[in-house]
Amino acid sequence: MPDNVVLIIRFHPVGGEDVSVMSGDFDGEPEALEAIARAVDERRSLVLARARYDRESDVNGVVINLANVVSVRVSKTDSAEVGQYL
Repeated sequence: MPDNVVLIIRFHPVGGEDVSVMSGDFDGEPEALEAIARAVDERRSLVLARARYDRESDVNGVVINLANVVSVRVSKTDSAEVGQYL
């Protein structure tokens, strides 16, 4: 995933376990939050073209249905104490 910053995006769905995706689709945290917020506002899925699910080695395209997501954390490191929330 060259060119862009690799971000860890953690989605917390209603009544479910968190889902983490490593994404190279954005230049930084502010751009990721803006894209996620726009998708939520427009009631559409978030499409990531360069993502790795749950630390897999392969880079794939991922479509995330945000309908039941209650919070999202975007950070450069995978820690419960860092990152911006949506």
